[in-house]
Amino acid sequence: MLRPVQGRGADDDGAVETVPFQGLIRFERQAPVRQVSYYICGELIEPQYYTELYYTLRTATDTDLIYIHLNSPGGDFNTGLQIINNIAASEAKVVTVLEARAYSMAAMIFLSGDELYVHDNCQLMLHTYSGVFSGKGNEQQAEVAAVGKWFEKVMRRICARFMSDEELDNIIKGSDFWMNSDEIRRRLAKDARPAGKRSTARKTPARKRATGASR
Repeated sequence: MLRPVQGRGADDDGAVETVPFQGLIRFERQAPVRQVSYYICGELIEPQYYTELYYTLRTATDTDLIYIHLNSPGGDFNTGLQIINNIAASEAKVVTVLEARAYSMAAMIFLSGDELYVHDNCQLMLHTYSGVFSGKGNEQQAEVAAVGKWFEKVMRRICARFMSDEELDNIIKGSDFWMNSDEIRRRLAKDARPAGKRSTARKTPARKRATGASR
């Protein structure tokens, strides 16, 4: 449909020219996507050995894609927690990939991704913490109580979308909880809520997805 509009440079007598609608104009900005992959294989050791990963996560932009591939029996709680906190703070999309096994702290790293990728023939295992405490008896008791509360809060925050309260209670009491690839996918497929980024996150929440080993 043509609509009369006042043309620029119209005649002195106020003549109106008819301009046809030319369609919508698309404005597009293309930004390069940087893809980075890290492989956590073997035991998680002291935090200082993972500073490059922390830095990459912290300095990434929203056009970056970071893959963290996991085949680990777990290990240092402080290391795992620092990785998880940096995943949460990163502006990049972080994809955690289960390639063989992820036990203990490695399992919680896996569950912290924006998108979860599960290969066939994999295992996930969650259990309570273990540690060695020193000092006077009262100091050890205070430390055990503090660490126990700390660990429970972290586990419930990370795993609540993936496991029931009863399952988490059993783990905290000392049970080991094992899952294979099929069970992991089944649980992730039932989770229709937004991904578990912090509520004040700068990153736009995405849905966690369980995918097969086809790529």
